[in-house]
Amino acid sequence: MDHDNPHDRSTGMDRRWLLCATAAVGAGLVASGGAALAAPGPVWTPVPIPPQVPAHEGIAELPGTRLWYWDTGGPGRPVILMHAGTQSAAGWPYQQPVLAKAGYRVIAYSRRGYYKSDTGNPADPGIASEDLHNLINLLKLDKVDLVATAHGGYFALDYVLTYPDKVRSLAIVASLMGITDPDYVEVNTRLRPKFFATLPHDFQELSPSYRAGNPAGLAAWQELDHAAVPGTRINPKLRHALTWAKLESIKHPTLLLTGESDLYVPPALLRMQAQHMPHAEVVTIAEAGHSPYWEQPTIFNETLLAFLARH
Repeated sequence: MDHDNPHDRSTGMDRRWLLCATAAVGAGLVASGGAALAAPGPVWTPVPIPPQVPAHEGIAELPGTRLWYWDTGGPGRPVILMHAGTQSAAGWPYQQPVLAKAGYRVIAYSRRGYYKSDTGNPADPGIASEDLHNLINLLKLDKVDLVATAHGGYFALDYVLTYPDKVRSLAIVASLMGITDPDYVEVNTRLRPKFFATLPHDFQELSPSYRAGNPAGLAAWQELDHAAVPGTRINPKLRHALTWAKLESIKHPTLLLTGESDLYVPPALLRMQAQHMPHAEVVTIAEAGHSPYWEQPTIFNETLLAFLARH
């Protein structure tokens, strides 16, 4: 049994790699004679958005900006959710009640230019990690757990490099991380053609299975996407150039996670990242794309809660 333990540090990368399959999507099996054998169950079982727990909403008056945030409060460990470039602090309805009911103080905020925050000035975008630090100070938080997806992962890494004593653990979800080393840049150039940036966000970020099987979930995600950036998108500065060497210097408990069908961060790219964070727990979620926390919230939440409980 121990040789299959993904957290056995003596087993190497292959045995830390977790393949988290789900039963949400039915499959067809083809018999040797060519007849299709249909698997039981529906094509997709949507997970309804759960009722949200009460949370305080406010506008944080910070140096140089005003950011919208929500905070479930209470004495629990603070977990800060950091959104993707196509979403905002409103994009975590599957995680808010689950984390709160598990005893955590759950906080999310919209970065400059995002939903309900100041629209911002593209010529003066600020440093996102400093905005986060100012929010943490405003809320009088000690150590925090950071859960950051996609573009939010850049700023979580920048924050932990700048303020390592303020971070308890780090979960980086489906993020390119902003690594600038030539080998990584070359791989990403091969992965996505130039026209990829012009494609609809839902095509880029949601798996084919989800788009095909969950039209209501797709519509809800699109609505949040359309509301996320009301004006010109702000691209905040980083305090650190993000490199493999900087990544290797991070020793905090870390979870690296992606979706099996992610067009931005496919499993092979996640393994490349994990080579530079050998202490990290590494998870890929089946039947999910670039938004696994939305597409497969049940397995995502179980994985995150188990990681937080271990640290």
